[in-house]
Amino acid sequence: MRSFLVLAPGEEAFAAALASGADALVLDLRGDSAPAREPAAALLRLPRQPGLRLYARVAPLSCAAIDADLAAVVAAGADGVFLPEACGGASIQHLAAKLAVQEAECGRPDGATRIIALATQTPAAIFALGRYAGVSARLEALAFDVEPLRRALGAEPASLASESLASTGLASPFALARAGLLLGAAAAGVAAIDGPFAALADMRGLIAECRAARRDGFSAKLALDGAQIPPINQTFVGARPAL
Repeated sequence: MRSFLVLAPGEEAFAAALASGADALVLDLRGDSAPAREPAAALLRLPRQPGLRLYARVAPLSCAAIDADLAAVVAAGADGVFLPEACGGASIQHLAAKLAVQEAECGRPDGATRIIALATQTPAAIFALGRYAGVSARLEALAFDVEPLRRALGAEPASLASESLASTGLASPFALARAGLLLGAAAAGVAAIDGPFAALADMRGLIAECRAARRDGFSAKLALDGAQIPPINQTFVGARPAL
């Protein structure tokens, strides 16, 4: 998988996403999850294109909504879930136990639902990036996302102009988080997924960031719009997914 297109559950957005060429779609249930669960589950049950993988971004483990989120998306046949605010192996083991219960209750095979950890969203998570090795066979990737980390640190928001974390100073906490995620993913033997590029109209900036990400060892990238998928797919084709 080279590209993960993140979208809010909705038939119109889903139809456009299917036509984008993305390797995977991520239905985002964050915020007030309850209204999003039913439409997300309905979309997950639809016939899909061969090779397309469908994921759901569920609530963090600290939120009571996660159990209802998991019940809805596991029963609907999601290929996996994105876990926000992941903090090392203990988070993955906790989620894996919850998934095992949900799979047993709806008759899905044990281990059918994979996990992608959003592993750089909190200050504590940065210190846990080396603690993912061997924690669960469900874990397939660590994904980079630092906007929540910016807020936690009280840092200025990212500019919508071209801004590549790959080229920021080494002293930047966000550059350190990015490097730590790459090393943590390599140590765990799973793929590293680069974060989204927010400047949707800046295709040159997107291409430059994709090239820098592949050069550094990322094998895929999150996308926020279908127009970002072609350059992402072109850049990451043939990238090595994990050690």
